[in-house]
Amino acid sequence: MTATPSKPDQKPTRHIPPQSFVEASFFTRLSQLKLDQFKLDSSRVAIHGFITNPTKLNKFNDMPIVNLDQDSFESSTDDLKVYIPGELLNVNTIEEFKSLDKPKLLNVWGQEMYQDIIKSESFDYKTFNKFHILSFSDLKKYKFYYWLAYPTLSSSWLIEREDEVKPETIDLIEKELSNGFQQFFQLHKGKLHKKFDRANEPAFVFIDASLNKEKKSSNQVKNYLYYLAHKGIKELGLVTYRNNGTSVKQHLVLESFSDPPKFTGWERTSRGKLGPKLADLGSLIDPLQLAEQAVELNLKLMKWRIAPDIDLDIIKEQKVLLLGAGTLGSYVARALMGWGVRKITFVDNGRISYSNPVRQPLYNFEDCFSDDGQGEIKAVKAAENLKKIFPGVDAAGYNLEVPMIGHPVTDEPKQKENYETLLNLFDEHDVIFLLMDSRESRWLPTLLGASKDKIVINAALGFDSYLVMRHGSLKQPERLGCYYCNDVVAPNDSLSDRTLDQMCTVTRPGGALMASSLAVELLVSILQHPDKNLAPHDSLTKFGNVPHQIRGFLHNFQQNKLYAPNYVHCSACSNTVIDEYNKGGWLFVKKCLDSSQYLEDICGLTKVQEEAELATKQLLEDMSLEDPDDDEDAEWLD
Repeated sequence: MTATPSKPDQKPTRHIPPQSFVEASFFTRLSQLKLDQFKLDSSRVAIHGFITNPTKLNKFNDMPIVNLDQDSFESSTDDLKVYIPGELLNVNTIEEFKSLDKPKLLNVWGQEMYQDIIKSESFDYKTFNKFHILSFSDLKKYKFYYWLAYPTLSSSWLIEREDEVKPETIDLIEKELSNGFQQFFQLHKGKLHKKFDRANEPAFVFIDASLNKEKKSSNQVKNYLYYLAHKGIKELGLVTYRNNGTSVKQHLVLESFSDPPKFTGWERTSRGKLGPKLADLGSLIDPLQLAEQAVELNLKLMKWRIAPDIDLDIIKEQKVLLLGAGTLGSYVARALMGWGVRKITFVDNGRISYSNPVRQPLYNFEDCFSDDGQGEIKAVKAAENLKKIFPGVDAAGYNLEVPMIGHPVTDEPKQKENYETLLNLFDEHDVIFLLMDSRESRWLPTLLGASKDKIVINAALGFDSYLVMRHGSLKQPERLGCYYCNDVVAPNDSLSDRTLDQMCTVTRPGGALMASSLAVELLVSILQHPDKNLAPHDSLTKFGNVPHQIRGFLHNFQQNKLYAPNYVHCSACSNTVIDEYNKGGWLFVKKCLDSSQYLEDICGLTKVQEEAELATKQLLEDMSLEDPDDDEDAEWLD
């Protein structure tokens, strides 16, 4: 509607739209919230920006700047800042960001502000100043597309005349602002009022957040002027206060305004064009930090839709010890890193040979030779190469021979030192993977794992078969068995006097990948169960179930889940063996290394074998034939 015709000496008011300054920390915080909280939810989120307190402005504040940083998502207070309410609309795809009807979106936001403004009884700057930010976060490339809008209700005012501001008015304003920021007042009888009163004279004060050289006032005044026009004010006096001595008093006349209003407010680019901005932080952020965020991206995306209840933190916190840095160890380490595990330690006493790199992905051709003419030490090189894949992993390698049952002690100081190192490693880690290439090398770790109640995952390969299993815990009501619980003899030397094909692990290449993957996935399932390693066989979790054993056969591509209880006479995890170990420590281990028969005597297998022999002998006697001469069918035996 038109209020008054313009006169030749009148000139239109001129204003400066605010500009945004979005710090990198804002996007860093947004990416965290997107992954952990927002996920696929694109609902509008309340945030806030801030401008510098107009009483603290300096000569560089030539336009109103709305700042956003990491604190924009939290409640904050700072005397030097004036906080402005806003909303974030973070969409899920770049296509949605592009296709949204921007004028329609601005109209929705403007209508909401319009309703708030016309109902307002005071000049609360948080009601008259709101901003919105439309964004899309490309978390793979660490690019953020965003466009800010400051809904502005349009009304047209003309400047009829300008005067200097009286010193007493300046003093009054500065005294009022010392009590806290307020952007707009009604001036009446030498006092500033925060509420509009039609009965008072139409004189107002605006605290400008801009020190523009051309004395243009901030766009923020336009919503206040629309409010006054809506209240029926057609002429008014407006004091625009600036703290640099350029305050001015203007007599304004309403030219026109519309009800319902028209809205403007989309921010322009630095070139003055309407369009979004792009924050490409990939090149600004430490590559290690980018790698860390990228590694966690796929994991956190699981929580958006597929597995919202999965506990990723408990996986990340695990300290994992890999006994064996060969084919199984290499693939297990890679899968663990994929799940976010950050502490991985290798134990192995081998060196890298030319046959290793094609089957063991942590090694390269150049690792097959070193300064001493031999291949690099496996455990140490595995840790080094794991850090090359992801520098954020805490990897270490120990060149260590695990004492093996059936292999008598020949160098006690060295073997005892190896035992004590292994013992310390067990204390320092939460999960143990048994990934060695001989049966007897798994005995001592199995015993230590049972004694210290660690999560123990065992993976073993045949030519075209594999076994993946978890060892039981002493605390289980129905205890699961270990790798040795089906044996009626103690493990013994299987390495001596072997041909080449027996010395090497001859398997179908794909079996190691399958077994390694299953071993890591089994650990993840254990950690997602409320009882962790105490979970019964095949019990359900929020992330699947937790079997005891998984046996796979490549010749017919079959896989079975099996269960075996703890064997009371087990040579590795029976209560008797654990008790004897707890009493004797290294001395007990030494006796077992020197003599498997000693271990069989301790755990009761010797007696079981004797009873089995007696039973067999008795069975044969019971089945023996009578004298053919006494048999009525003896003639058939002639």
